[in-house]
Amino acid sequence: MGYLQLKRLLTMQRESRCHRQALAPDESAASSEKRKGSSYQQDDNPHGSKRMRYSQLDLPEEIWQHIHSLMPMRDAARAACLSSAFLHSWRSHPKLTFSIETLGFVDDTTDFIKRIDCVMKKHLGIGVKALTIQFNQLFRTKACSYLESWLQIAVTPRIEELTIDMFSPRGKSYYNFPCSLLSDESGSSIQHLHLCCCYFCPPADFGCFQSLTKIYLKHVKITGDGLGSLLSTSFALERLELEYCNQIEHIKIPSEVQRLSYIEVSECLRLQVIENKAPNVDSLDIFGQGYCPIQLSFGESSLVKNLSMDCSSALCHAFAELPSIFPNLETLIIDYLDEMFNTPMVPNMFLHLKDLCITLSRETLSPTYDYLSLVSLLDACPSLDTFTLDVSAEHPEGDSIFVNPSDLRQLPEQRHDNLRDVKITGFRSAKSLVELTYYILKNTSVAYLTLDTTSIPYRCSPDEIGSRCFHMSKDALAEAPKAVFAIRTYIEGKVPSTVELTVLEPCSQCHVLEPLSISMLSNGATEMQ
Repeated sequence: MGYLQLKRLLTMQRESRCHRQALAPDESAASSEKRKGSSYQQDDNPHGSKRMRYSQLDLPEEIWQHIHSLMPMRDAARAACLSSAFLHSWRSHPKLTFSIETLGFVDDTTDFIKRIDCVMKKHLGIGVKALTIQFNQLFRTKACSYLESWLQIAVTPRIEELTIDMFSPRGKSYYNFPCSLLSDESGSSIQHLHLCCCYFCPPADFGCFQSLTKIYLKHVKITGDGLGSLLSTSFALERLELEYCNQIEHIKIPSEVQRLSYIEVSECLRLQVIENKAPNVDSLDIFGQGYCPIQLSFGESSLVKNLSMDCSSALCHAFAELPSIFPNLETLIIDYLDEMFNTPMVPNMFLHLKDLCITLSRETLSPTYDYLSLVSLLDACPSLDTFTLDVSAEHPEGDSIFVNPSDLRQLPEQRHDNLRDVKITGFRSAKSLVELTYYILKNTSVAYLTLDTTSIPYRCSPDEIGSRCFHMSKDALAEAPKAVFAIRTYIEGKVPSTVELTVLEPCSQCHVLEPLSISMLSNGATEMQ
């Protein structure tokens, strides 16, 4: 409920009371006296009748406090101007969010601090369930003393969510988070902890996070021992997300954390080991870890079903080890793979894998890369249902099927009857890519085949005025018509009637496409100009 709706409701209430009072103008003086000291007030009407005003609310105060707490913070602050009841509710508002979005335009760091300080000094310090402070690059060291006083007001045994985002220009300023504020019962109720650009050094005997279900640390300077102290009593933890925490070398999760289901690690460049004993982790995301090997220890009975990683995590060199580390994988997403897949995979490596998504590396992909070698992936995944391949890497002209239009290679027939949905993003006129597509059509039971020649993350919508497709590079715009022509020439005629083929081309409204002319050469090749 917003401020305008609430104001309209209060106006309707007052008008209703005035209407009821107008229907009984002959009330006795005794009845009127009974209301002395109450919140009713009488105004003389110029027409001789009495109009009653009631400054309080009909509903119990706790109900209106609940409604007040559901309003956006700016609307809640405005509503506090309507009545003394809302003013009291505002001073004990349970959800405090301070950012440029909630405070409006601010001149500088000083102005930002003054606005927050004004609210916090008037807050009663009771009932705060959620505190969010996002400095939006306005953090300076002079804010530290203020921040600690705000935390002392808000961090009580009732607080459930705490978000402190100190992000500053170039990440040079860090705030030394006072762990002592959480060392008693004040931290026992916290469910979500979100810290950005802080020093966080919990002591070894730091046992106060019994209710914590989500930890998100970004640009937080914390050691592996400090993280271990944090996790040692977070027995209700469900999600662990670490980003740019470059002091951590070893993540060790104890078996007592039985609710933990999701782990995400990104850009923690010194990380060497993830040792997990939590029994119910089913999703793991690892990205941006450089080229130092990461040792994964999840136990023989690992229940991890969803794995996402990129080649920079240096796990690609041990790709063949993944089935033994995660024997129950059902979804695998790998970004920026290099030419390792030129080496055939062992058949039936991933017995339970149903969804496979691969993005080939723009940096390390060879100009002579053979896409047909990816067939070995299908052999390795007998249960595969969905296969998504992103081949948006730049390709040389020499690999085009129109430069080398010799007969398409055909591999020995091998059925993959569980495969139903295939999407190739960034489709090019590369001959080996056409051969891979033809193999899929011939040897699978695919029902949906999508060939996207644009490789853009979003397209314009005819229902949205002014919307435009994502930008395409000059080379991509030049290649897209060739890719479409390759599809029409070599693939479209081989698509069975049971397959739904979707070809995505660049939008002519958002992109300038040069017309494609084709001249057949005497040697059988096709030249594109």
